Formats: sequence, C-alpha cells, structure tokens
Amino acid sequence: MVLLACAVAVLVGAEWPRLTERSGLGARRRRQRARRKASFRLLTPKTESEEFAASVERDLRSLPTIEEHENRS
Repeated sequence: MVLLACAVAVLVGAEWPRLTERSGLGARRRRQRARRKASFRLLTPKTESEEFAASVERDLRSLPTIEEHENRS
C-alpha cells in the first residue's frame, strides 16, 4: 500500500507542471491572447507594383538635395 502511495506521489510530482499549465494562470493568459489574436486581420498591399512605387517615392524623398540657386564658383 505504501509503495502504491509513493508511486502516485511520484506520478503527480512528475506531471505537476503540465497540470498547472493547463488549468492555471498561464492557460488563462493563452486563452486571452488567442481571443485577441483572433480579432487581428492581415493587411495586404494593393499590388506589388504600387508598393514598389510607394517605396521608391519614400526613398527619393529621404535623399539629401542641394539648392539650385547656390553659387558654384
């Protein structure tokens, strides 16, 4: 009988992390995160060429420029 009780205690001790993971605070956080993620939606670009054109325009705007009216002597 004592051996059976020890075996049960060892089994519960070995499985304790998995049991608390399913029913504890971590499980609640995972369920809440899953609900939040379910409301997300993926934004896709209109077309690849439009995305490329917008990228080029952003790059051109960020380039340094010189003033046209500067004296070049």
